Amino acid sequence: MVSSNEHFKELVARSFKEFREGSIIKGSVLEVRPNEVLVDIGYKSEGVIPLSEFEDSPVEVGDEIEVLLERLENDEGMVILSKEKAAHKQNWDKIVNVFKGDALIKGKVKAVVKGGLTVNIGVEAFLPGSQVDIVQPKDLSQYVGNVYDFKIVKINDDRKNVVLSRRELIEQERSEKRARFLETTEAGDKVRGYVKNLTDFGAFVDLDGMDGLLHITDISWGRITHPSEMLKVGQELEVLVLDINREKERVSLGLKQIQGNPWADIEMRFPVNSRVKGKVVNLVPYGAFIQIEDGVEGLIHVSEMSWTKRITRPADVLTVGQEVEAVVLGINIDEQKISLGLRQLEENPWDVIESRFAVGSTVKGKVRNMTAYGAFVELEDGIDGMIHVSDMSWTRKINHPSEMLKKGDEIEAQVIDIDKANQRISLGLKQLEEDPWKDIETKYKIGDLVKGKVSKLASFGAFVQLEDEIDGLVHISQISEDHVAKVKDVIKIGQEVEARVIKVDKVERRIGLSIKAAHYTEEEVKRESEAFDSLRPGEDMVGLEQAFQAASEEYRPGDSKKK
Repeated sequence: MVSSNEHFKELVARSFKEFREGSIIKGSVLEVRPNEVLVDIGYKSEGVIPLSEFEDSPVEVGDEIEVLLERLENDEGMVILSKEKAAHKQNWDKIVNVFKGDALIKGKVKAVVKGGLTVNIGVEAFLPGSQVDIVQPKDLSQYVGNVYDFKIVKINDDRKNVVLSRRELIEQERSEKRARFLETTEAGDKVRGYVKNLTDFGAFVDLDGMDGLLHITDISWGRITHPSEMLKVGQELEVLVLDINREKERVSLGLKQIQGNPWADIEMRFPVNSRVKGKVVNLVPYGAFIQIEDGVEGLIHVSEMSWTKRITRPADVLTVGQEVEAVVLGINIDEQKISLGLRQLEENPWDVIESRFAVGSTVKGKVRNMTAYGAFVELEDGIDGMIHVSDMSWTRKINHPSEMLKKGDEIEAQVIDIDKANQRISLGLKQLEEDPWKDIETKYKIGDLVKGKVSKLASFGAFVQLEDEIDGLVHISQISEDHVAKVKDVIKIGQEVEARVIKVDKVERRIGLSIKAAHYTEEEVKRESEAFDSLRPGEDMVGLEQAFQAASEEYRPGDSKKK
């Protein structure tokens, strides 16, 4: 039998064990007052709890509750208890066990705070913004009020701080789904997903844990410059798996492949020579791309825009967005190219060019441009004729068209030839007049005394302009009986001279004159002419033919140094 002394010791020990401050004990509600609740914990005096601790859980007399013993006695001899702190301590112990066991804990997001969210998991915990999802969301408020599972990544027992992560759970779940996808999916399968991100080169599609790349060239059969023209983030898509690299965990997707290939029967739908309508979608230096339908574009090359106009920039004729009609010129299915023509909508004026500009007819036009070899004359919009320097004068040697014409001149000319294949019209100025060399032998005979004005000087002689703008050459040897070292010392340009004709060459269109023979007798002129003809190239005095050749080499219009 236990003695009374031992029983007293046992009661004292039990009191110290059950009623130590900081412990959790059970109690019964005795009274609910306006500001506090009285609780019987079996101690010599009742305990008191602020009524505010029961806001979320109403209490009635007789309820049994667990409380934390904060103080055994205050100044008024009351026991100080806390229901909230009891719950917090119990929850903290649970949180520590979950953390040690690497388990998950459920919690409700309470509010947005600096750097993340606060979460109620029995105690208040912190969820950093970087741990909310795989990609940190821009708007954290969308999570407030929602309940999620979390992983506890860090606790501080002293400060009672808890740091959570939801991202780790999502990554783990995605990893499992990714492994399942790679095991069960094959190239050629159709799958559904959401557009996760857009880049310049394509779109990344979330296939429920597995990211696939939808390259920009596989989005549409037509031309797009950026994926955003057809897709937006969050959009749901059905796509075709084009390729799977299981080692690198890469998936290539196609969107256009689900739709029919518009090039499959292109030749039937747009046969060569048929007319099509479309919209200008792009202009490049060499032409314009026309969208005929979704996924089908044709090119109008700059050379196919007009029969006659000189188009150097497609932008001078077409604008992006313009609706146009064109003719199909050719189709290359392998390269998915269609050649279109704009000018084929109209008749080619060169097909009937002879009826509008007949050879031998006189035409009018404006000098548009000049080159070293001739002048281009605009006969009508886009159609030019060219006057070669050799067709500008019967009598004068024209070295540059500017000697007779200037840009902008309104002139008349004769059509002398038409080359339809190369779209060229040859014109002539001299053909409008009678060729003075045609009957030259009736105008100038050897021995005739003629007068004229010096028009050109050369080292070998002087050119004298006669009637009908025909030039005769006075060779340096025919200027004077005396030796002449330099022509310019004896004769000046513009000087009136009298000379005898000593050479007439109708074939070569050349007349030789002699000043020194002006007063010769008929017999002396004849001997001078024969002597002149007998000269051989290479002697000190070159022949007439060489003199004319030298004139073409040495004389240049406007070059005062060679006069």
